[in-house]
Amino acid sequence: MSRHFNTDGRLNLEQQRKRAKELLPRLKAADPNATLSQAQWEIAKQLGFSSWPKLKAHVDAIDFAARHPDFAASDEARTTHWRCGNDIAHSLQLAGFKGQFRMLTDPLCMGPVRELPSQAFRAMRSAFISQAFAIDQADSARRIDTEYDHLEALTSAEHSVLWCEADAYDQLFLIRALAGLEQAPRKLELIEVDRIPGVQRFIGIGQLAPDVLAWLWPQRRLIDDDAVELAKEAWSAYCDSSPVKWAEMAHHKHPALPLLAPALLRQLQELPGARDGLSLTERLALTYLADVGPTPFGRVFAELMAKREPLPFLGDMMFHVLLRPLIDGDAPLLTESDTHKDWPQRELRLTPLAHQVLSGDAYWLDHASHERWVGGVSLRPGQPHWTIDEDAVPHWRG
Repeated sequence: MSRHFNTDGRLNLEQQRKRAKELLPRLKAADPNATLSQAQWEIAKQLGFSSWPKLKAHVDAIDFAARHPDFAASDEARTTHWRCGNDIAHSLQLAGFKGQFRMLTDPLCMGPVRELPSQAFRAMRSAFISQAFAIDQADSARRIDTEYDHLEALTSAEHSVLWCEADAYDQLFLIRALAGLEQAPRKLELIEVDRIPGVQRFIGIGQLAPDVLAWLWPQRRLIDDDAVELAKEAWSAYCDSSPVKWAEMAHHKHPALPLLAPALLRQLQELPGARDGLSLTERLALTYLADVGPTPFGRVFAELMAKREPLPFLGDMMFHVLLRPLIDGDAPLLTESDTHKDWPQRELRLTPLAHQVLSGDAYWLDHASHERWVGGVSLRPGQPHWTIDEDAVPHWRG
């Protein structure tokens, strides 16, 4: 990635002016009539803006937000900020936010997610988290209970704001939060973003500078009853043992929650592909290793996040958990060396079976030995199961 593309959303206008002046001689070499304005337009275009004035206006808007956050006027001190992790907690403080911070860390994009009574649902999720991430069962259960107790208070909270991005981790958190409501509370708001001007590869809100969070603050919008009803429908579809309704929702736009469908579609691709039995995450990782040869685990994750993953949703530990069955099974697709090292430093290598699976000559779930869940869909070794084709349409494989 070019060093001129930032990742935290902050842009220095003087630095961009300097880049334009450096670019001008190269433009003049191709066209003697080239001007500084043309060079500035080229720089703006590289950063995702349609013109230099638009770039300048964006920088000015962020600077203004940092200096005049206007938090008091919006009852910010009495606000509860909700996030699916703690990645913005410190940045919110640095930006001057005074409200309370809450999070739901449950990775609903992994493990069994079924519609169950509250206590049974919590027990299911805490058991999965404890097993998958090697966390003490009692600690996992306590954390789940605390977070879901807080989440149930959304109904009566004075002012809550949900901070979300476009990926499956965030959008599943969003529909889980809203699906637990009878109707939209009087003051429940959403800050939702799928791109930030000037950030070439936007992965998540957690990467943004504090003053960019202050710039996002005025862009929040009220959650209405249509969004709550849509969330209930989407949550029920995701928890179902059949992905058919989920797939229908993934293939249609939903104005009440405009970033929901792409996230549902990406999560649908975690079901086995009809040709190879691999999830998209598994296929991306194996394909990269086939391209470059043996590579450290952490480097594989970095490559997917930086380039190959179409809608990044995984943390590094989540990625590690998802790939363990490909290593630990009776007929593995991956081997890891240097097991005395921390997992990111261990070198991954494809097995002969992995090459057969990638070429379509073998089907992964015919060899897998671990049960896997995607939402409410169970994938058991040797059992009939749901797959998706290249158009992300579900099919039953008997």
